[in-house]
Amino acid sequence: MAGRRGLITGVANPRSIAWGIAQAAHAQGARLILTYQSERLRSGVETLARQVDALDVLPLDVSDDASLEAAALRAAGVTDGLEFVLHGTAFAQREDLSGRFVDVSRAGFATALDISAYALVALARAFGPLLRQGTYPSLLTLTYLGAERAMPNYNVMGVAKAALEACVRYLAADLGPEGIRVNAISAGPIRTLSAAAIPGLRSMLQHAAQVAPLRRNVLIDDVGDAALFALSALGRGMTGEIVHVDGGYNVLGAPGLSAPSPHEPPAP
Repeated sequence: MAGRRGLITGVANPRSIAWGIAQAAHAQGARLILTYQSERLRSGVETLARQVDALDVLPLDVSDDASLEAAALRAAGVTDGLEFVLHGTAFAQREDLSGRFVDVSRAGFATALDISAYALVALARAFGPLLRQGTYPSLLTLTYLGAERAMPNYNVMGVAKAALEACVRYLAADLGPEGIRVNAISAGPIRTLSAAAIPGLRSMLQHAAQVAPLRRNVLIDDVGDAALFALSALGRGMTGEIVHVDGGYNVLGAPGLSAPSPHEPPAP
């Protein structure tokens, strides 16, 4: 990763998965640009940015095209190319994560799909010119097993993650001829600040640690290290893939109790 330049969205606090990836990339010599979604999060992200000697810290609302264009323009003033971009943001209304999925509102459905799935497409379009100037450029996003299976209390986010995984495949087909790779990491349940608000989180973590083949929960460091392969030249032959980093939980035929892994940082 030495000298590789990357933009990372979704770093909201020291317990977020995006921060785990940022730390891993920095430790291997990457030069990073971090983004913050709102002024409320700016100070915290700037503090973390100093720990990884970030090139810049940009305001970026992935649901706003003008914000995306402004961020891409500012990034172009900091670096003449990018090797990778991480889409680490996701959001759904709290009321749409509980109860029955059939009761999700039209507005709630649209919001979840926009920020959690379409944002990857928007990032690819906005930062495509910078990625095309990089070496073995890569787009990476974060997903969860709830995209493949119906999970309690995940509801519309599971549908959004399924759409996100489809976006990975279609973008890989679109951008492959330009040399841009697109992949996703499907992380297991992780104790993040955003996950703390989910009912039954403790039981979910205990269950995963008991039945996953590795018999433990994964950490943001596990995801960060796995991300290095996708983001570096080592993964130059891989695109369109969903890589599971969940201790092997996804391979089980009947894992019993299942619950969501809301490991994304909060968004508006």
